[in-house]
Amino acid sequence: MESLDINSLISDLALILILGAIATVVFKMLKQPVVLGYIVAGFLASPHFTALPTIVVEANIEFWAQIGIIVLLFSLGLEFSFKKLIDVGGSAIVTALIIVLGMMSLGFVVGRYLGYGLVNSIFLGGMISMSSTTIIIKALTDLNMRQRRFVPMTFAVLIVEDLFAVVMMVILSSIALNNSVKGEEMVSSILKLSFFLIIWFTVGIFMIPTLFKRFKRYISDEQMLVIAMGLCFFMVLFSINSGFSAALGAFVMGSILAGTNEAERIEHLITPIKDLFGAVFFISVGMMVNPTVMTQHWSVIALLAVVVIVGMIVFGTFGMLATGQPLKLAMESGFSLTQIGEFSFIIATLGTSLGVLDKSVYPIIVAVSVITTFTTPFFIKQAEPCYNALLMILPKHWTRLLNGYSQDASESERSDSVRMWGSIIKRYVVRLVIYSAVIIALIAVCRSYLMPFLMKWIGNDVWGRLACLITTFVIVGPFIVSIIFPSIKRAEYEQLVETSGRVSYVPIVVMIIISLVLSIGFVASILDGIYSSAPSVIAAVIIVIATMIFITIVPTPLRKRMVNIEKRFISNINERENRRTGRENNLVSDLHLAYMKVGRDCPFVGEKLRNLDLRTRYGVNLASIQRAGKVYPVPSGDMRIFPRDVIGVIATEDQIERLLPLVEAQNEIMDTQNKEVKFVHFSIGSQSPIVGKKLEDTHLREDYGALLVAVQRGDEYVYPTRDLAFKAGDILWIVGDPQKLTRLKG
Repeated sequence: MESLDINSLISDLALILILGAIATVVFKMLKQPVVLGYIVAGFLASPHFTALPTIVVEANIEFWAQIGIIVLLFSLGLEFSFKKLIDVGGSAIVTALIIVLGMMSLGFVVGRYLGYGLVNSIFLGGMISMSSTTIIIKALTDLNMRQRRFVPMTFAVLIVEDLFAVVMMVILSSIALNNSVKGEEMVSSILKLSFFLIIWFTVGIFMIPTLFKRFKRYISDEQMLVIAMGLCFFMVLFSINSGFSAALGAFVMGSILAGTNEAERIEHLITPIKDLFGAVFFISVGMMVNPTVMTQHWSVIALLAVVVIVGMIVFGTFGMLATGQPLKLAMESGFSLTQIGEFSFIIATLGTSLGVLDKSVYPIIVAVSVITTFTTPFFIKQAEPCYNALLMILPKHWTRLLNGYSQDASESERSDSVRMWGSIIKRYVVRLVIYSAVIIALIAVCRSYLMPFLMKWIGNDVWGRLACLITTFVIVGPFIVSIIFPSIKRAEYEQLVETSGRVSYVPIVVMIIISLVLSIGFVASILDGIYSSAPSVIAAVIIVIATMIFITIVPTPLRKRMVNIEKRFISNINERENRRTGRENNLVSDLHLAYMKVGRDCPFVGEKLRNLDLRTRYGVNLASIQRAGKVYPVPSGDMRIFPRDVIGVIATEDQIERLLPLVEAQNEIMDTQNKEVKFVHFSIGSQSPIVGKKLEDTHLREDYGALLVAVQRGDEYVYPTRDLAFKAGDILWIVGDPQKLTRLKG
């Protein structure tokens, strides 16, 4: 076994981190993305740049870079959850699918045109099909366009693209290992991935939130960090042993934890780790930059940059239009997606590590990413002029057709009964998929491990098989019973009768038939797998029908127990939402305890609790304030509310629903580390632009991005009302960007 060279490891790490720190500070001063600074630092530390010391052992950096990928994907998973995917809606999913499939096809064609092999062309298509979330957010922030109408939809598309990227990595790994594209193997890989994802998420969502609730009082920040990273690396190991990538395991565990109440706490704790190892990963990307290769392939780089920009604009705009979005919004979204970033590097690293990617492709992709990163702000600004120019060229009836289509698609409403049936069928399909996956997994475990163990332990093959059969039915039986009976709540049935006058039993009959066929198939699979008998299907039919009749006639606690398990599972999925609305935290009568995060634009920010009079105005009671990890139970009237506070509110469901939009008021789509916001105080001079003006006339929020908390005159603190006039010498206690606030000093 080779001994680890500690000196080279430390010297290499010191070199790249020092260069990374210097480069990122310079790039931040130049108002450029920090990612580019890391890439430049990597190039400076590489053997391709001889003016500075270079790293000693490249394997050291590759090791840390792999850790970086794992932590990056884990943190990305923490920002993604099933709830978020449902919220973004089908429009974002369809748009992302059109972009990814379109760009992959375009990249494959270009790759073949450039003379790349089959696998290299497929990897090239994958690398140019993913826009960079980090770069887009940075560009929109710098351009002060985060509140534009197209931004939420664009961000939703990016969320779905990230999910597609993880799935794509699994498929690309399968292609790379087989060095060919086989339809059967591709379908097999996708089905295998789907099966394992369902099992992982089902077990994880059922167990982890429950354990967090039970042991919450014993888990400090230090322990939570250890638990989170331990779960991450455990899932990475499990994923690798199941034949998938380490990145997939990290993303899955992050997504599972994203649905828990501890998600924000975990995200906060791992941020320094993500920043450190993420920096090492992007620096390792920069080390792959070879000026000689880039000079030799400048025409390829230019071609791919044009393909990325034009392709993203075309497919992004078309995807938005296809899902019913207005032409202007569609074009603004398409023009903002014109770059590639972190996932392109991760896919390139995957291809390189598997030994299937040509060495010249990596530096080419890095160069394309750098070019498209610099051009992103320009194309975002050109979206509206291009839209106006297109209106001048486009025939009027085309414009009316597009606007009419988008209006019809967005404003079409279904009847209440159709919506209710849609909800019932959706829940039925989800239950069917989850329970089927669990049953298949349990049958496989019993057949592979339990049966050999029992046959060996009992010492008789026949009795061992019989014992395995009985045990398998005991374990799998509750899930099969849950499949047999489609879940339609009494309240839903009554609502269907109320809205439509009568209920069509056709959907119910269809669901029952599908459930019976599946249940018979599972029972027959258990019998056939153990005894290999031809009559197993007949026996399965008899068993399923007898079970159905028995449970229908004779009351049994089995169905009630399965319903409780389902409720617990659904509660865990919606844990963060339930905590926010208090739905699962009933105190007495109709009163609930909800925990709300105070947004930047909450009208209560900066005010004393006694001045808010929440009980009289909104009928709610403030039970606690959580700030910077510290909880203030039953806060006094002198306490003030600030952004990012988590307030505990006791109220009815209706009162909570009315209060939530006010408390969580937030114009920003998501936070960014590049925005420097501080709570500062300073004195204003006679030349200040706000001296002599009333607060309502200063437009502090709009013009300065500032939030005024209090005004100090002498020893007295004056609460800032709309008619408060500023005087020279006033001391402002204010939240905002220090650079912008300097203009107020005068």
